Amino acid sequence: MSNLIRWEPAREMMTLREAMSRLFDDAFTHPLSLAGSNWSVPAVDMYQTDNEVVVRAALPGIKPDEVQINVTGEVLHLKGEVKQKDEVKEKSYHIREQRWGMFERSIVLPSDVIADKAKAEFENGVLTITLPKAEEAKPKTITVKAK
Repeated sequence: MSNLIRWEPAREMMTLREAMSRLFDDAFTHPLSLAGSNWSVPAVDMYQTDNEVVVRAALPGIKPDEVQINVTGEVLHLKGEVKQKDEVKEKSYHIREQRWGMFERSIVLPSDVIADKAKAEFENGVLTITLPKAEEAKPKTITVKAK
């Protein structure tokens, strides 16, 4: 015997706020393909500690001098280009998944940072950007005195 569940259309409707939240979550957390190229936006991890914000971007096959990093206000911008490798003219490709072309990604930072003291390191195709937090963004400890 099957259970019948009463259908309530209002339960399946999303509020405008929920729809906008889902839209922004999808736009900022899932890599998107750029039209007209064979490159997608690089996958990014971002976390913060008490003193810094760290962003790690997967950029396989890219050289450090092919990446531009800028911080404008509270937004980190990554931009670059991967040159297309020489095609083998006398071969017929069965699969061709190597990525090439322009890429760009803008990420809203979770707190104010000191861009002038940022560090960027590139290792094994992963770009790690360490951005020190501004003093006003760091957590403050308040000592409670007993009377």
